[in-house]
Amino acid sequence: MKGVLLVNLGSPNSTSVKDVKKYLGEFLMDKRVIDLPYISRFLLVKGIILNTRPKKSAEAYKKIWWKEGSPLIVLSERLLKKVQQETDLPVELAMRYGNPSIKNGIEKLANQGITEILLIPLYPQFAMATTETIVVLANKIVEKHFSHIKLTHLPAFYNNESYIKVLSNSIKKELDILQPEHLLFSYHGVPERHIKKSDITKSHCKIDNSCCNTPSEAHKFCYRHQCYETTKLVAKQLNLKENTFSTSFQSRLGRDPWLQPYTDQTIDKFAKNGIKNLAVVTPAFVSDCLETLEEIGIEAKHSFIQNGGKHFATIPCLNDNNQWAKTLSKWINNWNSKN
Repeated sequence: MKGVLLVNLGSPNSTSVKDVKKYLGEFLMDKRVIDLPYISRFLLVKGIILNTRPKKSAEAYKKIWWKEGSPLIVLSERLLKKVQQETDLPVELAMRYGNPSIKNGIEKLANQGITEILLIPLYPQFAMATTETIVVLANKIVEKHFSHIKLTHLPAFYNNESYIKVLSNSIKKELDILQPEHLLFSYHGVPERHIKKSDITKSHCKIDNSCCNTPSEAHKFCYRHQCYETTKLVAKQLNLKENTFSTSFQSRLGRDPWLQPYTDQTIDKFAKNGIKNLAVVTPAFVSDCLETLEEIGIEAKHSFIQNGGKHFATIPCLNDNNQWAKTLSKWINNWNSKN
């Protein structure tokens, strides 16, 4: 019997400093998020970050928290309900960090007699710190606790025709209202070393202006290439004119080089260069969360206005968009019929 597990990033249980600290500890101690040797990672996270960042992060969460709880959790649950209505297979929801856990999600399916699970990381683009960490952990849990279950996972869908169409339609709906001068595609940032570590050829990724456009098997696991490809495909679908859109990367941590250009610097530059009406879309996320609602929707907007801009809009993620739910369900049903 088959079942499906949708997996998103996760969230603290509340906006209390204690809960945020617990969540950040689990998140940042993941060796695929901060890829330092354990001792170095422990000293950095436990000794420095968790003594300084939780209070600030808790304040940020308070700005975007809903009455029902964490926006990411609430939106993921809404999506889950819609997907469940479109398929006959049992579908459960889990988070990589926090609750409900991946183990809990697998256990729920196992208790229903499920022996084969399709794992769907809710990330369009592959990255060590997103898709890979979900798949690796899920496989470990199955091997240790549910050895009778066969686990497969949906690969990155950044260039899937159905996904691009749904994403483009959701963006177009907002653009028709906003009529911005420029559309910025802001993706979550990762350290440059993550790109090179994910290069299965060990030679292709140079993070220059050519490697992402040069065909290679490395692209299957190259987050940078997949982000730019998503932008390119959406721009083509929407017939966006050259120089009216661009790509940037947000949320960097530490002093090591991360993917550039940086979103905060790009937005400030637009304002200083005379752009008055800017829209930002965040296609690395399928659900609105702290990074989209607070970092972009509040902080970036404030900075844009402060530097001379006038109109700033954050285009919502796909969230529980009906067509997105139907697309996910179609993938699930196709998997079910082919196996």
